[in-house]
Amino acid sequence: MRVVKKPSRELDTIDLNILDVLQRDGRISFTELAAEVGLSTTPCLERVRRLEEAGVITGYHAEVNPAALGLNLLVFLEVSLRYQSNQAFDDFRKAAQGIPNLLECHLISGSSDYLLKLRLTDMSEYRYTLGEILSTLPGIQESRSYIVMEEVKSAAPYPTEHRRRALSGH
Repeated sequence: MRVVKKPSRELDTIDLNILDVLQRDGRISFTELAAEVGLSTTPCLERVRRLEEAGVITGYHAEVNPAALGLNLLVFLEVSLRYQSNQAFDDFRKAAQGIPNLLECHLISGSSDYLLKLRLTDMSEYRYTLGEILSTLPGIQESRSYIVMEEVKSAAPYPTEHRRRALSGH
């Protein structure tokens, strides 16, 4: 489980601008980033390092087109467990870590216990995954599948308070 640390100080407008730019382009040079947020390079670099050390920036990655990997099927799966206890949740969480093609797994409120997000090649791989792998997870009572027909919006940047205000006109 990822632990999110609270920053040691409040994020100011420059920090929020840095976050907005880095979410849009994580490969931007520090010189370009500094110019875009109105700083010189050294103070900008220091702020980015501080944001990394505080756990605000948790990493950098390449965004990959799933179709280029043959992963054309996106499925959400709701899972309900037989028992809702700390041990049942721990057992499920540990087992879920080993599922190939599982992108995300969330403990949720509502009628189901977990929401899983899977990326697969096609329906036959999903049938195999559901039948052979997910059915072996501990304590599953039932599951419901949702096959995505169209991705309308995916992997958008997190809206910073600064960006939310700008978009809402306040």
